[in-house]
Amino acid sequence: MIKKIRNKLFLLIFFTSSLGYTLSAQSTVSGTITDESTNQPILGVNIVVKGSSTGTTSDFDGNYAISAEIGDILIFSYIGYRTQEISVSDETLNVVLQEDTANLDEVVVIGYGTTTVRDATGAIEKVDTDEFNNGAITSPEQLITGKTAGVSVIPPGGQPGQAGTIRIRGGNSSLSANNNPLVVIDGVPVDQGTTRGSTVSPLNTINPNDIESFVVLKDASSTAIYGSRASAGVILITTKQGAVGSPLRVQIDANGSVGTVARTTDVLSAQEYREAVQQSNSPNAALALPLLGNANTNWQNQIFQKAIGTNTNLTLSKGYQNSSIRTSIGYTTQEGLVKTSKFERTSGSINYRQFMFDRSLSIEMNIRGALTQDDFANPGALGTAAQFDPTQPVYSGSENYGGFYEWLQPNGDPNNLAPRNPLGLLLQYENISKTKRAIGNVKFNYNAPFLKGLNANVNLGFDYSEVDGNTDTPASSAAGFLAQGTVTNYGSLRRSVLADFFLNYDLELEKLKSKIEVMAGHTFQKFYRFNFNNNQPTLGTPTSFEFATHNAIESYVGRLRYSFDSRYLFNFTFRTDGSSRFGGDNRWGDFYSGAFAWNISEEKFLENSKVISNLKLRLGYGQTGQQEIGVDFGYLPAYVNGADDQRYPLGDTFYNTVRPSGYDSNIKWEESETYNIGLDYGFFDNKISGSIEYFTRETTDVLNLIPVASGTNLTNQLTTNIGDLENNGVEFTLSTLLANKKDFSWTVDFNASYLTNKILKLNIVDDPSFIGVPTGFIGGGIGNSIQIHRVGHPQSSYLVYKQVYNESGVPIEGVYEDLNEDGIIDSNDLYIKENPAADYLMGLSSYTRYKNWDLSFTLRASIGNYAYNNVASSSGNAFGLHSLNSNRNVHVSFLETGFQNNQLFSDYYVQEASFLKMDNITLGYDFGEYLGDDIGLRINATVQNAFTITNYDGIDPEIANGIDNNFFPRPRTFLLGLNLNF
Repeated sequence: MIKKIRNKLFLLIFFTSSLGYTLSAQSTVSGTITDESTNQPILGVNIVVKGSSTGTTSDFDGNYAISAEIGDILIFSYIGYRTQEISVSDETLNVVLQEDTANLDEVVVIGYGTTTVRDATGAIEKVDTDEFNNGAITSPEQLITGKTAGVSVIPPGGQPGQAGTIRIRGGNSSLSANNNPLVVIDGVPVDQGTTRGSTVSPLNTINPNDIESFVVLKDASSTAIYGSRASAGVILITTKQGAVGSPLRVQIDANGSVGTVARTTDVLSAQEYREAVQQSNSPNAALALPLLGNANTNWQNQIFQKAIGTNTNLTLSKGYQNSSIRTSIGYTTQEGLVKTSKFERTSGSINYRQFMFDRSLSIEMNIRGALTQDDFANPGALGTAAQFDPTQPVYSGSENYGGFYEWLQPNGDPNNLAPRNPLGLLLQYENISKTKRAIGNVKFNYNAPFLKGLNANVNLGFDYSEVDGNTDTPASSAAGFLAQGTVTNYGSLRRSVLADFFLNYDLELEKLKSKIEVMAGHTFQKFYRFNFNNNQPTLGTPTSFEFATHNAIESYVGRLRYSFDSRYLFNFTFRTDGSSRFGGDNRWGDFYSGAFAWNISEEKFLENSKVISNLKLRLGYGQTGQQEIGVDFGYLPAYVNGADDQRYPLGDTFYNTVRPSGYDSNIKWEESETYNIGLDYGFFDNKISGSIEYFTRETTDVLNLIPVASGTNLTNQLTTNIGDLENNGVEFTLSTLLANKKDFSWTVDFNASYLTNKILKLNIVDDPSFIGVPTGFIGGGIGNSIQIHRVGHPQSSYLVYKQVYNESGVPIEGVYEDLNEDGIIDSNDLYIKENPAADYLMGLSSYTRYKNWDLSFTLRASIGNYAYNNVASSSGNAFGLHSLNSNRNVHVSFLETGFQNNQLFSDYYVQEASFLKMDNITLGYDFGEYLGDDIGLRINATVQNAFTITNYDGIDPEIANGIDNNFFPRPRTFLLGLNLNF
């Protein structure tokens, strides 16, 4: 029955492969492949007849069958196990594979090529499928949260489908340019820009189920091969493929989840609010008193919901003698915690490989696409839910304004200076964005038969996304009253094309115990971006804009690798980049790197050691750049259309103006130099393994948004190359195999990093009077910022007054320390207090198997990060009880401080936000042999965002920019899933 089902499902595969399929009169060799320690069968082992194109893989019971003759050599290989070559002497050949816990011979993808763990010279870290996090994963970067040292993945907020923030080694390579790492998917670098709608990340339209591995390139000796786009690090994503010679396989993955609110903003309850109004001597409290209502409304409960989600994926794969195919289709739907928010994604992928001409030519085609729909909740609802008077009812009893209670003027019109009903904002607002995304490539790899070791590679790729969104605020709503309703259509079109050509030549000199690898190539990538926004109010003037831009990068790349006796390894790279984003004098930039590695464990004095199984010292240096400056032609003088309120009158007619914009003709790359020293270690047959790294990076010509002196340019602020930064850090990884028995195994992985950053320069010349560049704008006033870029301090440090407290430890309103002792409290007494970046990042992962049960979890810790609680600072005072003829709720900190007015710049609101998080914990059961030889079934239960231990007062201590101001809360998710194979 199962075979009939598989044959029918196979008809769904998009391609069929007959090329290279041949019949053979050879005899069949068969057997079973098992694990040495557990004696359990191993699924998916690759078996190849050495020197031929004949291959297959083992099935669910470890069984295999392959056409071979007596005397042939069979190669058995599988990730995590030592490769074996065995000569055929009988028609039955059973094989026992030994684990290679350090995976020293495992192939790792690097820039424009591959290497092995043993031969790697740079700081490279790989995370495979079996190490990925479990849970309701909608964006791929969540798969590696907490898994790699020096890599911070801040999970997305509660908006479903939203992508997280990735920072490699702090990511602080820039002040105003992009700090996101370059992401390369199957050899195609994706656009690092963002746009409105679903494409807020290059990753969130990729189905996580299609990803095989992440490789993180951290130091410049490994990232310099990507030159001008590599200062913030590089992430290489490899998607899953079918296996040559494998039987038809069907896999179904499905899960359902429920997300709940982990914590809400601490504001006064209805009773607390009444007491605060009645007991306060504030004039605003006196104004609020007669407006108190009789209801007891928790407005946050009104806007939140249980977030239901499902995720289903169907995968089919089959291999032939000289080809393989894998195709998948997935459907994901995820509600948000806030009502009316939802994410839907339908995705599909096809991977096809074909070997020709005795496997000298291979052709690989990848294409994956996704259709996504984002239903965005009204972004104002979160703030108003924390602000709306809790003594007022949800509904007014009137049909006006949707029946929702609203603050009204005496004539019955909405008070447009008052907060809107939070639930009304959600239910009387629509913002739907639809995205079409496709990314793909075709690779040709040719091994020249006329010169052994010569390989030619061509990679042609594309990345296409199209966003079409609409918002609708109806005239019947209080929010749409003034304009009598507003409809907005927005969207974008982004596309890029890629053409790579590379030659590789490998030469092995056995007598000299040397191996030389040379690579040279040319790459070209072109980007086009188009954005539009059409705003159509019923009353008032429609506004619209359309803006198109493009840029291109052309590069020449070279690499030389040399190894002597597998002990001494050298790696040199060179890349020259030309970018259309810069003028002729600055268009081309050169980037170099060099690395050396010493495999100490290969030396004679350690070759028989029973303790040290791997020891390698690595030294590296490299130069990288940054050309993601946010504008494509910032070096050119340009003219833009003036806004409608900037029209010029001639007679009775007003004309739109065309005006020049600011520019910097000398704008150029940011450049970074990084030094790295690392030590890889392994003990007791690599049952204990890991690495220790130290790095220092200095970035010069940093792109920074600075004030411009009046009359010197056509703008008051300009992005230009002024600034130097320094980053330093130490990273530590530890992998342990604590037990590996037939019925019980246990592995624990730990990583930790210490990261610092400091601004070295912000001006062309030293100016002691220059206070720095303000950043980090906050609510509670107009034009206020709480952070600053200042020389000698970390980026985005908090600039605040030092609060004075009474004997009971209560802050005294308006009383700050006179730090410069001049008898006056003014801006000269502001001081730097901490910054948002953590000093220490840690991750702990555990996987335990007992018979058919397994338990895994991932813990993360962040130590030394600080957050500014803008929710408390803007509303935790008596002044906030009433404003503009409407009552307002306040933060509970008011009960502690008794503040009458905003104290926005008090360091009382800069709070330590260190935390320990249980990102996910999963319990699974594998039914194994219970369902028969041809079926594999595993069920699992997961809790995601299980708990957070922190002293921070806000709803979540993990904030990307360090300013907490009513961001979308992250859900605590409970998930039940299954994996079915046959």
